[in-house]
Amino acid sequence: MTRSTQLQVSVHEPAGTVPPPAISPFWRTVGALLSNPLALTGLIIVGLLVLVALIAPLVAPQNPYDLGQLDIMDGRLAPGSESMTGMTYLLGTDDQGRDLFSAILYGLRTSILVGVVSAAIALMIGACIGLISAYAGGRTDAVLMRIVDIQLSFPAILIALILLAVLGQGVDKIIIALVVTQWAYYARTVRGSALVESKRAYIDAARSMALPDRRVIFRHILPNCLPPLIVVATMRVAYAIMLEATLSFLGIGLPVTEPSLGLLISNGFDYMMSGD
Repeated sequence: MTRSTQLQVSVHEPAGTVPPPAISPFWRTVGALLSNPLALTGLIIVGLLVLVALIAPLVAPQNPYDLGQLDIMDGRLAPGSESMTGMTYLLGTDDQGRDLFSAILYGLRTSILVGVVSAAIALMIGACIGLISAYAGGRTDAVLMRIVDIQLSFPAILIALILLAVLGQGVDKIIIALVVTQWAYYARTVRGSALVESKRAYIDAARSMALPDRRVIFRHILPNCLPPLIVVATMRVAYAIMLEATLSFLGIGLPVTEPSLGLLISNGFDYMMSGD
C-alpha cells in the first residue's frame, strides 16, 4: 500500500472507528417488510385473523361442535335472531342449530392450523432437497430435479384427491396430502437461489477453510435464500388453506365433526340450491 493510499484511508476511516455490525438477511427482510405500509397493513390484518382463530373458544358465543349446546329448534334462523335462551345469532344458524358466526371462527382456526403446519413441513422438506441438489450438483441435482419436475407436472388437487381417497378423512391425512403437493415448489425455489449463492466468493472462502458441508449449506447458503423462500411460503400457506377448503367442500377433506370453512361453504351451497 502506497503512502497516498494510506492517507486516503486515514481520511475516510478515522482511527478508532468501529465498523457497523453486519445485518443478517433475515433482519434485512424484516426491516424491508416493516418499512412497506401495504405489507405492514396486510401483516396486521393477518395477525388479527390468526389471533381471533387462536382465541376462538373465548370469543365465540357457542361451541358449534358441542352437541350439548345445540338445539334443533334453532335451525335455519335468520341473522340477528335470538334463541330460546336469549343468545343472539349474529349470522343466523344452519339446519342443525349451529351459530354460523361461531362456526366460522372455529373453521378459521382449523384452516389456519392445517395451512401453516402443512406449509412449514413442506418448506423444511423442500428446502433441504433444494439445498442438497444445488450444492451437490451433477447427477444428484439431475435426479432430484427430475423428481420435482414430475411432481409439478400433476395438478395439486388431483394428487390430493388420490391421497385422501387412499388415506381417508382427518386433519392429519389432509396435512400429509398438502405436504406432498407443496414440497416441490420450495425445492425449486431454494435450488435456484442456492445455485446463485454457491458461486459467491464467501462460499469459496468457507470451502477453503475446510468447513463441513453441513455448516456451509445451513449456516451460509440457507440464510441468503430466505427472501424468496419467505415470499413462496406466504403464497403457499394461502394456497394450502384454499386447497383444504376445496377438499372439504367436496366432502373428502375433513369429516363433518371437524370445523372447516370448506364444510361451511358446502352447507351454504346446499341451502342456496334447495330453494328454501
